[in-house]
Amino acid sequence: MGLITEINSIFLISDLSFKKKLNKICALLRTKKKHYDWVGFYFANHAEKTLLLETYSGATTEHTTIPFGKGICGQVAISNCIFIAPDITVESNYLSCNPLVKSEIVCPIFVNNTNVGQIDIDSHTKNAFGHNDEILLNKICAIIAKHFPNHISAVER
Repeated sequence: MGLITEINSIFLISDLSFKKKLNKICALLRTKKKHYDWVGFYFANHAEKTLLLETYSGATTEHTTIPFGKGICGQVAISNCIFIAPDITVESNYLSCNPLVKSEIVCPIFVNNTNVGQIDIDSHTKNAFGHNDEILLNKICAIIAKHFPNHISAVER
């Protein structure tokens, strides 16, 4: 079974909350993609211009709230574009959370043309991410957007 099929099947589990489904996706990606050492979902609080960490799989992080513009995730909240940092040591706006991290990819999630959040993935390998990761994450973000609970804000989740 392919990753996209497995992720679609997670959303068919009716007795799981949205957050638990996201948590299963984080764990699945870390298991299936060996260069994905940390996988997390941040969601936007547009009123406060911050990103809030919803769930993740990997080492603990102190970055549970990130201001728009700060770090790679904060940059994506403003640019609305996927960002690949092949070598985080050359990124002037990088938020260090784990000394083992060497590269990062962040892909935004859009609901009704609004950037509601993002998937953030760290790797302990330099140059870990490429075009295939970009394609995969865009597909995953589209699935999440389709199932996004519009009736609640990121703060309430």
